[in-house]
Amino acid sequence: MAAHRSGPLKQQNKPHKGGRHRGRGSAQRDGKGRLALKTLSKKVRKDLSKVDQRHRASQLRKQKKEAVLAEKRQLGSKDGPPHQVLVVPLHNRISLSEAFRLLQDRDTGTVHLNEWGSTHSFMLLCPRLKHRWFFTSARPGDLHTVLDMAKVADTILFLLDPLEGWDSTGDYCLSCLFAQGLPTYTLAVQGVSGLPLKKQTDVRKKLSKAVEKRFPDDKLLLLDTQQEAGMLLRQLANQKQRHLAFRDRHAYLFAHAVDFVPSEENNLLGTLKISGYVRGQALNVNNLLHIVGHGDFQMKQIDAPVDPFPLNPRVIRSPKDPGMAMEICATDAVVDMEEDLKVLMKADPERQESLQTEVIPDPMEGEQTWPTEEELSEANDLLKETSKVVKKVPKGTSSYQAEWILDEDGESGGEGDEYDDIEREDFMEEESQDEGSEKEEEEECETVTLGESVHDDLYDEKVDEEAEGKMLEKYKQERLEEMFPDEVDTPRDVAARIRFQKYRGLKSFRTSPWDPKENLPQDYARIFQFQNFINTRRRIFKEIEEKEVEGAEVGWYVTLHVSEVPVSVVEHFKRGAPLIAFSLLPHEQKMSVLNMVVSRHAGSTEPVKAKEELIFHCGFRRFRASPLFSQHTAADKHKFQRFLTADSALVVTVYAPITFPPASVLLFKQNSNGMHSLIATGYLLSVDPDRMVIKRVVLSGHPFKIFTKMAVVRYMFFNREDVLWFKPVELRTKWGRRGHIKEPLGTHGHMKCSFDGKLKSQDTVLMNLYKRVFPKWTYDPYVPEPVPWVKSEISSTVPEMDME
Repeated sequence: MAAHRSGPLKQQNKPHKGGRHRGRGSAQRDGKGRLALKTLSKKVRKDLSKVDQRHRASQLRKQKKEAVLAEKRQLGSKDGPPHQVLVVPLHNRISLSEAFRLLQDRDTGTVHLNEWGSTHSFMLLCPRLKHRWFFTSARPGDLHTVLDMAKVADTILFLLDPLEGWDSTGDYCLSCLFAQGLPTYTLAVQGVSGLPLKKQTDVRKKLSKAVEKRFPDDKLLLLDTQQEAGMLLRQLANQKQRHLAFRDRHAYLFAHAVDFVPSEENNLLGTLKISGYVRGQALNVNNLLHIVGHGDFQMKQIDAPVDPFPLNPRVIRSPKDPGMAMEICATDAVVDMEEDLKVLMKADPERQESLQTEVIPDPMEGEQTWPTEEELSEANDLLKETSKVVKKVPKGTSSYQAEWILDEDGESGGEGDEYDDIEREDFMEEESQDEGSEKEEEEECETVTLGESVHDDLYDEKVDEEAEGKMLEKYKQERLEEMFPDEVDTPRDVAARIRFQKYRGLKSFRTSPWDPKENLPQDYARIFQFQNFINTRRRIFKEIEEKEVEGAEVGWYVTLHVSEVPVSVVEHFKRGAPLIAFSLLPHEQKMSVLNMVVSRHAGSTEPVKAKEELIFHCGFRRFRASPLFSQHTAADKHKFQRFLTADSALVVTVYAPITFPPASVLLFKQNSNGMHSLIATGYLLSVDPDRMVIKRVVLSGHPFKIFTKMAVVRYMFFNREDVLWFKPVELRTKWGRRGHIKEPLGTHGHMKCSFDGKLKSQDTVLMNLYKRVFPKWTYDPYVPEPVPWVKSEISSTVPEMDME
């Protein structure tokens, strides 16, 4: 009997080591010089016990809680800035004056109106609560004022109507505020006490249910009596503060007083003195100052006057009698005692930031030098080699005679002409038959004129026919773009190789290489670019968190001396508009290319074409520019979009001053009636001039004769030279076939094409051409004041833009 033998697939188990001891020498030999992980790492993690882990977690919670309490205690205290509250009535039935009357309670504290005598802002000092508030207000229709004041407000107090909550204007204002970023907010209802007692409970329940859509899990407070106003103030003082990322890293200031000193040379420019409380971060005089809506400026010095709104009056003790003390207000202070302490910081010309926004390009920087004799001779030799053409000629033919012998391609010209002429005659006959049938149908139809009413005449008087015609044309273009994306007609009067000479073909839009530094426009010589934007942003933010900035601390009342400011800024402030200033981080005054991700707003239905002038709210800046639209993808090339689509997020590219994300973005469009309508909202993506926006053009042709995989295509080109010019570009069809041009037929643009499969007669042959596009330099920091927004039919008259 034969013994069993195991095959080659038998499982081999690892042998037991048997307790073999390894010494240190054998371990080092096996390691072959590799070091342990603890030796390589810079920070050695300590293994903590469970008790130590719990203790450490409780310490971190305690530190965070103390930081939140310290921030809450500082806001509105004697050492911190006043608690700034923006009051926004969301319905036209709400009485703002009545709400301010309830909040201006003399029993609660001291009330100071602003120096211009307006009742739209006041300071409330409450020593009993150890808190001080600064109340301001803005109507929802004054859109830019609401958005600007919300950027610096600590809390927004929304006043609601008990029956409807908010009207259409208030709803539009809320959409803009939510898109920009809401700070801490509180909801108050005005007018509930005026309703019958039986209806008050039902009204509050219905209103709470309606408010949940916008403000989930928020409590409604009442504002009808002095007692309810006191409860509202306590709620505002004890509320947890929410942070806005784009303002927390900047020092900013809301102007309480403004003075203008004209310069001796020019009365239109001068020194602007802005007084207010420093917020956010410490303010350095060497940094630039951005006045919202007016531009960037330099500061000369920072003064430290006495706080005009102290929570507790100052006490001055007499040097002769220390026991005798006298309480004085800030306005009664002796000026002589403050002259030595008035100047807090003066600007250092060596450390001060420059106002340079653009690079001054050198026209001779890229100038080509004159070639040497050696280079000219090499070029001639290369030209002779490349210009040699091999031809078959009869024996005895000289080189001069061989130049006159035509190739085979040059002999087939007459047949194509005759073939195309016959085809054109057939096409003209078909057109004449169609026109005759249309005329017969028109003769059979009968026109009837109906009576018109007087209301129609009055309605037509308000309609702008020119604007209606432009808007209709725009709707047609948007509809065609949706049905036939990127398809254009080949011009008949201009050769396609000239019309599309800046375009190129790509084997694959995703994988084909494209140099981002190739064929840059002249405007790119004026902008700034980071070598690594992410690292620069990280370094600047780290310096803000760790480095102590010299200058005015948060909560100080200071006066900024801003130089070279136009007198229009003061006139704008005296008309009642707020003046808000932000300190700029390094590089934020320089121009570059900003990319923003935006989504179409649900209330905007009108078509928005690329390169139209739009109004931007980007972070704390406000400006006008003409952007490009492109797809939001992770590739290195991004396809250009001709219209702002509503179904997906797009990237907006524009020339603008550098802003470090995160920052909110709002896009507005100015209509013909002066109103600004919100069309898109989003956020700042990056500052990257190398982001390539590629425009695609699709030329279409129709198969005329089909022979399995071969086909004759017409109407893509209209002359022989264009077919030869675009011969290397790959073709595709709408039904997924791929192909290329074999040769031209005749002189009227017909061409023989080969495909990877059988072509259908109802298919369409396409050719994709690409070129890189750049935004237009239309940046304008001045934004005109809009007409107050109301719910109405809005018709815009926007000039047609050149899509190329």
